[in-house]
Amino acid sequence: MKQIIQSYRSGELWLAEVPAPALAAGGVVVQTAASLVSAGTERMVVELAKKSLLGKARARPDLVKQVLGKLKTEGVASTLAKVKSKLDTPISLGYSSAGTVVEVGQGVTDLRVGQRVACAGAGYATHAEYNFVPRNLCVPLPDAVSFEDGCFTTLGAIALQGVRQADVRIGERVVVIGLGLLGLLTVQLLRACGCEVLGSDLDPERCRQARQLGAQAVVPGELLSAAEAFTAVAGGQGADAVVITAATPSNQPIETAAEVARVRGRVVVVGLVGMELPRDPFYKKELDLRLSMSYGPGRYDPSYEEGGHDYPFGHVRWTEGRNMQAFVELLGDGRVTPAAFVSHRFTIDRALEAYELFERGASDGRSYLGIVLQYPGAAEDAVQSAPPKRRVELGAARAGSDLGLGLIGAGNFARSVIVPTLEKLGRCQFRGVCTATGMSASHVATNHGFGYATTDPAEIFGDVNVDAVFVATRHDSHGPLALAALAAGKHVFVEKPLCIDPEQLAEIEAALSDVSDAGPKGCLMVGFNRRFSPHVRAMVEAFKGRTTPLAITYRINAGVIEASHWIQDPAVGGGRIVGEVCHFVDTCEALTGSAVVRVFAASVHSASTRVTAADSVVITLSHADGSLSSIQYLAHGARDVAKERIEAHADGITAICDDFRRTSFHGSSQAEVKGSQDKGFGAELQAFLDTVRYGGAWPIAAESLLRTTRATFAIGQSLRTGLLVDLG
Repeated sequence: MKQIIQSYRSGELWLAEVPAPALAAGGVVVQTAASLVSAGTERMVVELAKKSLLGKARARPDLVKQVLGKLKTEGVASTLAKVKSKLDTPISLGYSSAGTVVEVGQGVTDLRVGQRVACAGAGYATHAEYNFVPRNLCVPLPDAVSFEDGCFTTLGAIALQGVRQADVRIGERVVVIGLGLLGLLTVQLLRACGCEVLGSDLDPERCRQARQLGAQAVVPGELLSAAEAFTAVAGGQGADAVVITAATPSNQPIETAAEVARVRGRVVVVGLVGMELPRDPFYKKELDLRLSMSYGPGRYDPSYEEGGHDYPFGHVRWTEGRNMQAFVELLGDGRVTPAAFVSHRFTIDRALEAYELFERGASDGRSYLGIVLQYPGAAEDAVQSAPPKRRVELGAARAGSDLGLGLIGAGNFARSVIVPTLEKLGRCQFRGVCTATGMSASHVATNHGFGYATTDPAEIFGDVNVDAVFVATRHDSHGPLALAALAAGKHVFVEKPLCIDPEQLAEIEAALSDVSDAGPKGCLMVGFNRRFSPHVRAMVEAFKGRTTPLAITYRINAGVIEASHWIQDPAVGGGRIVGEVCHFVDTCEALTGSAVVRVFAASVHSASTRVTAADSVVITLSHADGSLSSIQYLAHGARDVAKERIEAHADGITAICDDFRRTSFHGSSQAEVKGSQDKGFGAELQAFLDTVRYGGAWPIAAESLLRTTRATFAIGQSLRTGLLVDLG
């Protein structure tokens, strides 16, 4: 399918041929008929991407701060690799579209194939021939509403939420500052509410359009003069409400709003404007300042947008989904007419011309406003008969040995660590890349010489030239994908964790214990890299032949992960214990060479902080040989302190590993290990590839992989019950 993509590093735009997105539970695949190019938001995104690195840094100081924090805790090499990976990741454009449902995912019961819908959301309602859209981000489109009008629904919901925040009444006077697409929609919505509308914009043409759409008065030109004019129009009493839909770093809109609002009036900020409040007028008038959050409640909440969990109707009357539905009903009634805003139309094949308007303007001299992309293959009454194409050939795979590799999942870790490390190790043939979105699969495949890109894992499993599959998806799919790869006779490297619940673990254990012809024919490896680090290997060597148990203290300065992050979702990420602490459990087992037999854990938790019960924990592992490991996994430490420190003591020997950069030994002749940070990624992948090529024992024994996973589940059980958990 065709999709508009932009390079975040260079700002270059192109129309790419990528696989159609995969269908997932809780959503639908939509064949796009029309999508809206936002002259506000998208222009800012495009312009930011075209800035130099210094320009990007100045525009996003928040991201610069994050990078500096990572430099302190993760080092230069690791941080630069992640920054490079982020810059090299392309971005999709578009967030408002309309089309026809062609596939319905599990759990979606109120939409059907062939139904017309309006869609919303960056990364979902993109400028692409097909999109996967979560259920809460699409609404049925009335038969009387065209796809072209329907593709305005996202922007309409944003304008509608601003009107709701203004809390207007019939007959009230409302000033709209900024008469772009969002402002003109706001004018129509306010008129539908029975309000007297006054508008202002620097562009006289926009003011003329506002007047045609029902504004009683408009003031073109600078806002300084507009304030006086508005006050006069409002009979000297001021406006009941002011809605700011302008987009400018200037502070003038907020200052003008304070001047024209009546005493105890309402000021609603919808657009991106300067927010240095003039205290005097806000104080003397007791003005009510309100910010409008995009489409409405539910926006930026993954449990609503992606998880499909709606808010109770009686408690949250107008969610973003219900705002979208209300807007399309207004379209159906003819009370809002987006066709009046459309200045340019382009087919998807000519889509790049739409973005040239931002830089050069229209060749005919017309100003741009509503820019609609049309998809000729999706007529008003079309229903897709053939399934969307989910594999795109990209030419011959990069030459290497006869060892073929397939990659499922291409997130930041896969792009910055797994693939570059495999390239350095060499002697591999990169066959195919599979991701949920065709854009990321095509990008990674093109950049690293894979033969094809796909959004269907079955393409990887069914490829007879793929010997080993690397799974680097979100945690909930690790277990099922590993099982499917093993069943297909592939060797499997699955990033940690192995799986996220006991049921998945039981299935994997059953598959590994199957000695029939149907059992696994390949090696299973989990990305427990730290045991392969030269630091850990030197520590193991130092304690070889010890006569007393080891006492290990492993401190991890993990930092805070917001509760809304996917890794904190038990159903997706499994939580931080399952998702990351498994690393440290495996390292302790590697150091002791002894199985974990008992687990006890307690949390450091305060309701007054952002730290959740599983963010800061102290865990005690009892090993079969009498060794004890204390894992202190902490979220509330200083950000400039290195992430990991290991101390091990036995037989009068002490070994101290500081963040895998320096390991010193005391009471032992073992040589100090130092240099750049080495957490064992290269040695780990080399060990896996050697097993695939030459056979022999697995790099980590199957029972050890299972045992580590069981131990992480036991840690969670101990945290919940406050009891010691015996693993037997």
